[in-house]
Amino acid sequence: MATVRIPTPLRKYTQGAEEVQINAGTVRELIENLETAHPGIRERICDDKGAVRRFVNVFVGEEDIRFLDNLDTAVKDSDEVSIVPAIAGGTTTTS
Repeated sequence: MATVRIPTPLRKYTQGAEEVQINAGTVRELIENLETAHPGIRERICDDKGAVRRFVNVFVGEEDIRFLDNLDTAVKDSDEVSIVPAIAGGTTTTS
């Protein structure tokens, strides 16, 4: 099973767990299985069309799935998958 790292804002869906083990062959399957195990989490990761929300980044190992095969990116049992919400920031000015 792949290890899925859960960001703090989504841990309410995993009963506070920072990591969960999910069996999957692709990121798409991983998200579906994550939803089955932890109902409500998918809608925080994916939009109504099933695509990963633009403010959420998903990494398999160190690679952003947007630069791989997106939801069809392969997942092995030894992989660590990280769900990372994008951090919005303002501008910084210096005097």
